Amino acid sequence: MRIAQIAPLTEAVPPKFYGGTERVVSFLTEELVAMGHDVTLFASGDSITQAKLEAVWPRALRLDTGVRDFLAPQMLLLEHVYRMKDEFDMLHFHLDYFPASLFSRQDVPFVTTLHGRLDLPELRPVYAGLPKQNLISISDSQRLPLPEGNFIATVQHGLPNTLLTPGRGGQDYVAFLGRICPEKRPDRAIRIARAAGDRLKLAAKVDRVDQAYFDHEISPMLCEEAELVGEINDGAKGAFLSGAKALLMPIDWPEPFGLVMIEAMACGTPVIAYNHGSVPEIIEDGVTGFIVNNESEAVQALQQVKHLDRGVIRATFEQRFTARRMAQDYVSVYEALTKKQPQHLRLVQ
Repeated sequence: MRIAQIAPLTEAVPPKFYGGTERVVSFLTEELVAMGHDVTLFASGDSITQAKLEAVWPRALRLDTGVRDFLAPQMLLLEHVYRMKDEFDMLHFHLDYFPASLFSRQDVPFVTTLHGRLDLPELRPVYAGLPKQNLISISDSQRLPLPEGNFIATVQHGLPNTLLTPGRGGQDYVAFLGRICPEKRPDRAIRIARAAGDRLKLAAKVDRVDQAYFDHEISPMLCEEAELVGEINDGAKGAFLSGAKALLMPIDWPEPFGLVMIEAMACGTPVIAYNHGSVPEIIEDGVTGFIVNNESEAVQALQQVKHLDRGVIRATFEQRFTARRMAQDYVSVYEALTKKQPQHLRLVQ
């Protein structure tokens, strides 16, 4: 099948550091190539792929200090794809609602995976007012705030099977991995680890928009037992997660998926997460981690993670969250759309 993967231009594919959407697009693209499909990746010029690369912009917008209007290159991206559309059997967008108007007025089948939160009030009239497009959610909970969306399937994320593997870490600390921002609640993670008597390592980035939050709320809480180690890449994640007693994910928002949860599972590391968004769809309580509702429950869970089997956690990852499973699910969607089969597919994980 001739497939176009259309990524945002904000980060390279894969991203150099943080960038969940672009990372998933990379995993999917490379797995589709490995399965024998003819794949073209529309992305920034500093992307790396085994697919054919259509470099719409020279480098990731995050790294291009000369760009002040981030939407302008994205418009160029849509036009570039439109001019090449007839070369493909399927167009797969990762650009939210941007393709809806233009690509609903042409004949090549297209699908859009929504990667972000959908509980923003402005999204409902946007999706209601745009032409209907085939949408993929990354968890069932993600789609709930948007009944206007034409969701045809849920496809959960996956990682390459050998990207992250269990190590022989000492498991003498608790991990926090992600962004320092209010919805991720690193303050909770620090309090939970402190109450449990555990050392906490925060591998996290601080965006400019969250700098004030970090300066006023998080920085004063840091100490020898709550250490900010900074942003890490995929090469460092394996050792960081494998060496942890558990991953803390005390979120305070409707997490659409939470790639960090399956990254931890790939390392055999239990996840302790608040019961928001996709968490109960990803974590099997008492098997791959614990789902909690407050800091007290999280402290208790940290005392219980030693009883979980890290081999079982890794095996669960291999059964449910590999890139090959993700790619196969997407191919099922592509085939259904190209054959004009009935919509509203249900992919069982």
